[in-house]
Amino acid sequence: MAMIEIRDIHKTYGTFDVFKGLTIDVEEHQVVCLIGPSGCGKSTLLRTMNGLEKIQQGEIRIHGDRMTGPGVDLNALRRDVGIVFQSYNLFPHMTVLQNVTLAPIRVLGQSHDEAEDTAMRLLTRIGLAHKAKEYPDRLSGGQQQRVAIVRALAMGPRVMLLDEITAALDPELVSEVLNIVRDLATEGMTMLLATHEMGFAREVASKICFLCDGKVHEEGPPEQILGDPLEERTRSFLQRIIEAGRL
Repeated sequence: MAMIEIRDIHKTYGTFDVFKGLTIDVEEHQVVCLIGPSGCGKSTLLRTMNGLEKIQQGEIRIHGDRMTGPGVDLNALRRDVGIVFQSYNLFPHMTVLQNVTLAPIRVLGQSHDEAEDTAMRLLTRIGLAHKAKEYPDRLSGGQQQRVAIVRALAMGPRVMLLDEITAALDPELVSEVLNIVRDLATEGMTMLLATHEMGFAREVASKICFLCDGKVHEEGPPEQILGDPLEERTRSFLQRIIEAGRL
């Protein structure tokens, strides 16, 4: 049994079909990169997995536990499944330390000391312990995104979902964020990433899924999908990426 089973999911917005029977398996410790044209549903899929969007049909299970449909404990789901967005979403009126400790205290019931110890350990790991008492507007975009990743990690998730986390960053700040993801991959964190960073996907992914027309159009190891895709639609997409200088 795969750690994450996404089975025949369907989702619509009005008359637009986002998913038309999309299915993906993710094994424990795998890093799965989702690629595809804008509007193909990469972000929507991640939001569905964290309970932020609902599906009309199909199911998602993690370790056999159903994560979609009526009766799902969303607090329990979000303890297990951390998500990081491209827009950081840090609370501007809270310091870095307060941003990281809020959920562990409120949701996990940790003491302030326990939550702060964990937060400082994680901030030290990413080189931002000295920013613990700063407010987000005093940080660079790359620093804010690193804090957003730490905030998700502070909950001790089994799975991390990363939604185009470098899309809003200046090019010189991208590497400092990707380095954290690279470290998490090396440590065996199970992750799903929606990304346009094809070079990074080639480096860290266990599997790449090309989403198109509401389904997984093609999937496989990075060297096959990025180097010798089988499907014409995949080849066409990657050719445009190459022409844009992103592969």
